[in-house]
Amino acid sequence: MHFKEKISIDHFGDKKFKIKLIESEKDTEAAFTHYLHNYENGVSQYYKQDALSHVKSLIKYRFPNEPVNNKIAEEALQYLIFEKNIIPFPSPSKPRFKFIDLFAGIGGFRLALQNLGGKCVFTSEWDKYSKLSYQANFGETPFGDITKNSTKNYIPDGFDILCAGFPCQAFSIAGRRGGFEDTRGTLFFDVADIIKKKEPKAFFLENVKGLRSHDKGKTLSTILNVLRNDLGYYVPDPEIINAKDFGVPQNRERIFIVGFHPSTKIANFSYPSPVKNHIAFEDVKEESEVSVKYYLSNTYMNTLREHKSRHARKGNGFGYEIIDDNGIANAVVCGGMGRERNLVYDNRLTNFEPVTKIRGEVNREGIRKMTPREWARLQGFPDKFKIVVSDVQAYKQFGNSVAVPAIQATANEIVKRLLKDA
Repeated sequence: MHFKEKISIDHFGDKKFKIKLIESEKDTEAAFTHYLHNYENGVSQYYKQDALSHVKSLIKYRFPNEPVNNKIAEEALQYLIFEKNIIPFPSPSKPRFKFIDLFAGIGGFRLALQNLGGKCVFTSEWDKYSKLSYQANFGETPFGDITKNSTKNYIPDGFDILCAGFPCQAFSIAGRRGGFEDTRGTLFFDVADIIKKKEPKAFFLENVKGLRSHDKGKTLSTILNVLRNDLGYYVPDPEIINAKDFGVPQNRERIFIVGFHPSTKIANFSYPSPVKNHIAFEDVKEESEVSVKYYLSNTYMNTLREHKSRHARKGNGFGYEIIDDNGIANAVVCGGMGRERNLVYDNRLTNFEPVTKIRGEVNREGIRKMTPREWARLQGFPDKFKIVVSDVQAYKQFGNSVAVPAIQATANEIVKRLLKDA
């Protein structure tokens, strides 16, 4: 049986088919998409069997009365390789290095390293909405929970750089030396476990600025001890990097940790110097009028003003903030405060008729929230990056993302050292 006229890549997005696959223990959808994007290199071997299983499942689902065997599935799989959807951010045709993307979110690390000529050979992300955004832009569905051995078993050998923006968690190190075993039960342990088993030439970790002082410095101390002493990597002192120093108008500080395998013989590293171009919110502001749904009601504005006044009387600086066009945005973060501290003036609104259920009339001062596209630009995502989720999810995704230009500038220094010393 030939499926060239009966089966297409679009069939894999069928919701009923996806629901059917949820019951499967193996992450065959991720394996399938990873296989399609790695068929030209040896990495595809790690995904082929489950990719074939995925194709078989689709054929059986679509054509329940047709016989299906490995030969038929193989034929369909090979055909689908050449029918891949056109995606905004394809991998480079001649990659300079390979990397994996853990806690991938919507692909900030991937975008940065692909811009430097890197090929992503494995991705992991558990959030279902982030997976949708990742797949729409890179053509691959990330694997799921990286704490599971069944997920780790998909990770190929021989990649050069491990990237991870792992969450900050406390360790139980009372009375202990603060080593590898003390990090069990945390997501850093899974990162360290993968580094230990796969021994990449380098790693690039990102976390919130507060990691430096978390648990009175014990958390960072344990992380560095594991990376340096237990795993043997050269790890320079971590650096606090601000996104505003690398071409985006956002005051966003994050801690970067890089390391090099002893086999590279790399024993010195310098983080990138800030760029010197002037940037402001007006550089990322929407070019034309935006929907009234982003404008605040008078009732909401009064609530924000009262809240700020109460805190001001107590000597606190909490409350909303309006960013001037020539100003720098505060860090975009999840939750209402991330949007309320990044309000803007925009007097281009011509239709004040509400399109959502709001209390009170739309304000006539031109005060609105930033749009998801503006948040994307604040994080360094180009405009061709597809936003395929609701505004609520989009704010969450960009708020959780890394700032691409800062990641790319640092990754460039890592790659330069690796290739120079290769």
